[in-house]
Amino acid sequence: MSTYRLDKLFAPRSIALVGASPREGSLGRTVLRNLSRAGFAGPITPVNPRHREIDGKPCVARLSDMTEAPDLVVIAAPPAAVPDIVEEAGRIGACAAIVITAGLGHGPGSLAEDARQRARRHGLRLVGPNCLGVMAPRAGLDASFAANPPLPGDLALISQSGAIAAGLVEWGAQRNVGFSAVVSLGDKVDVDFGDCLDYFAADRNTRAILLYVESINAARKFMSAARAASRSKPVVVIKSGRHAQGAKAAATHTGALAGSDAVYEAAFRRAGLLRVYDLDELFAAAETLSRQKPFPGNRLAILTNGGGVGVLAVDRLIDRGGRLAEVSPDTITALDGVLPDTWSRGNPVDIIGDADARRYASSLEALLDDPANDAILVLNVPTALASAPAAAQAVVETVQRHRAKAFRAKPVFAVWLGEHPEAGRAFEAAGIPHFATEADAVQGFMHLVRWREAQDLLMQTPASLPRDFAPDRAAARAIVETVVVEGRTWLDPMEVSRLLSAYAIPDAPVSLARTPEEAGAAARPFVEAGGTVAVKILSPDIVHKSDIGGVSLDLTSVQAVEEATREILARAAARKPDARITGVTVQPMVRKPKARELIAGIAHDDTFGPVIVFGRGGTAVEVINDKALALPPLDMNLAQTLVSRTRVSRVLAAYRDVPAADIEAVKLVLVKLSQLAADLPEVRELDINPFLADKDGVIAVDARVAVAPVSGKRASAPHASFAVRPYPVEWERTMELSAERTVFVRPVRPEDEELFLAFFKRVTDEDLRLRFFAPVKDFSHSFIARLTQLDYARAIAFVAVDAETGEMMGAVRLHADANHESGEYAILLRSDLKGIGLGWRLMQLMIDWAKAEGLAHVEGQVLRENRTMLEMCKQLGFEIRADKDDPDLKVVRLDLG
Repeated sequence: MSTYRLDKLFAPRSIALVGASPREGSLGRTVLRNLSRAGFAGPITPVNPRHREIDGKPCVARLSDMTEAPDLVVIAAPPAAVPDIVEEAGRIGACAAIVITAGLGHGPGSLAEDARQRARRHGLRLVGPNCLGVMAPRAGLDASFAANPPLPGDLALISQSGAIAAGLVEWGAQRNVGFSAVVSLGDKVDVDFGDCLDYFAADRNTRAILLYVESINAARKFMSAARAASRSKPVVVIKSGRHAQGAKAAATHTGALAGSDAVYEAAFRRAGLLRVYDLDELFAAAETLSRQKPFPGNRLAILTNGGGVGVLAVDRLIDRGGRLAEVSPDTITALDGVLPDTWSRGNPVDIIGDADARRYASSLEALLDDPANDAILVLNVPTALASAPAAAQAVVETVQRHRAKAFRAKPVFAVWLGEHPEAGRAFEAAGIPHFATEADAVQGFMHLVRWREAQDLLMQTPASLPRDFAPDRAAARAIVETVVVEGRTWLDPMEVSRLLSAYAIPDAPVSLARTPEEAGAAARPFVEAGGTVAVKILSPDIVHKSDIGGVSLDLTSVQAVEEATREILARAAARKPDARITGVTVQPMVRKPKARELIAGIAHDDTFGPVIVFGRGGTAVEVINDKALALPPLDMNLAQTLVSRTRVSRVLAAYRDVPAADIEAVKLVLVKLSQLAADLPEVRELDINPFLADKDGVIAVDARVAVAPVSGKRASAPHASFAVRPYPVEWERTMELSAERTVFVRPVRPEDEELFLAFFKRVTDEDLRLRFFAPVKDFSHSFIARLTQLDYARAIAFVAVDAETGEMMGAVRLHADANHESGEYAILLRSDLKGIGLGWRLMQLMIDWAKAEGLAHVEGQVLRENRTMLEMCKQLGFEIRADKDDPDLKVVRLDLG
């Protein structure tokens, strides 16, 4: 449902409180008092059959007794009564309900599920149950049992925990930090994080969003909403339960490494969210985001009257991965003219302990004018030689002058050590983020830097995959389906080798031997060439071979191989008498003395689906725990980011006499594993360990693959288990426009930036104006990235490419709304290709996609003068009407039925 009717939740015209009570200390009494004191302009109706009025407000016995249905119903009644109240609210036409009541249970057969189903039948949106409530200061709404209302502001808080929400409201009141809304989701049977993210992403009164997460239910919905929201404003998230242990033991190393919190970390990173780890850090982020917009750059200048605290700030900045700014020569000259000779002449800019207000102002002004820094941290240590409040006022006035004259004001952060309420009030009035310590301030600065870096990552154009990478999907599917049909869980080593080969992942050759003599024969070519071999037990019931003595390495002769095989088979029979023994595998020992031992694989998370794992490999992989995770699909840029987040990435570069490893080959394997996960949802775990990388490339020395039948939602739609919807290859088409012209049409990919740039050069200024409603001169990276970086869960763009030349001929796009009911389209063709039928074919394909996605209608805006487009829309069955807000526009709409 997403944002459907949420406007009535956060800005209702009328409210009913079921369970209102005059009894002091009761939930109904507290909620009614909060509703009344918040200044709500509309009617508030208490509902309680035992009272005629409460607090002077006329009371009704039941919701159906009201003369007009309320927009919002707040429920503070006993648990058993809640489903019937929800039913009644939906039947009379209420739009939303907040179920504050706890104790409704969970899952099938519970009161909560009963309430959810009844609400869904009537289109009634539910918040809760078991929640603090909802507060929206600008609407005068406090439908909660919080001790105090929040101040009005531009932070939206979405919390699964009522206690955390209440705590942040109290903290905000103490620090003069306000909120556009506070939502306590509770058990989130209906309204969830995805719904609220979509709503507040579009809310012009919200500048940043804070999330407190305990669990996510609908992963794809959350990821899609989070990615959209983080592109428009900062989203900060804190998640509890970071060290909770999994309920089951993992069967592979990759499964063991992919712990629940690590997957959440990967999801937050992929969505461009800023993750914090405790409430102090969340408060610091709220402090910063409430007063400072994100800014480009990461170079921090530090201005202080105390050298020691300045050095501590530098230490914390470096610890956090920040960058200390240089002080430009011109700025040093300017500071020489206003500071004593003993100033530090570098960053931190130490203006000495007797610095007064004038010295602070002149120094800060010089740093604000210095292009060598991106932000400034101003520190003050109280001394008896100068007034700290006067220095704070000087900083405020300097910043205000800078803001008045600068096109893009440089951010300033402040720390006034000690108790200086006057300084704090001055900073708050000026909207300057201020902190208790230099560590908190640096943390706040880095929050903004990290968020900006996350946005830059979302806008990156990935390197292209090799054109010759074309996995043999049919062969891979045949392997996996055979194993599933036979009821097996694990692929045998020969099947694993064939599966890796289908995706062009290099691996060591492997042979099956059922007897010692067969093992000796398989080993003969390798040992006679001077190599050595490994023999390993082969059994569907023995996963960890070394645990039962089922591995023998570095065998140098046929005789040694035969003897080792006899011993391995005997040990397996003795230690695992019930195991089915197929035989042994024989593999050549891979000798790469300067190779790095890595691990790569696929794990499966119950919430987010497939996860790609990379890190340091070997037998002690879990002990070393040097790993990083990413949600597929991956491109080469995302693979690079995944690799760079591990410690082992540092030794992939050259050092001493060890040449650099082929990092491109490592990244390519990760992308191939991502594609394998998309193609084969039956693969539940894939573990390549060790995975060796050196200057000559990569090779999988040992690998294991676990599979399971696909059922339920995972079987109903392509890539249903992916939290991020992958490239929809099934929508690729070849179209014959004429006998002479064939066009290849496919969904747009992130790496299409150069294709679009070349295309725009062949579109006239007039056609660009008709498409974008204004002249377009600057085709910047960010402009093109908005066209090529798609969330396929809610948008599509089809690009038409000339089959002979590879040149882009045109594109059509459709972006679905948050409710996935309506889609807005746009189309643009190369100016020299009009009249060949391409626009018609692209529009038809776009309409086919909208129908397949279940959209109810498609619409768009067309300039009144664009008669060609209006005529095509008419022929396609679109309804055409005037735009009531702009006489130069027409609105076209096609109902899809």
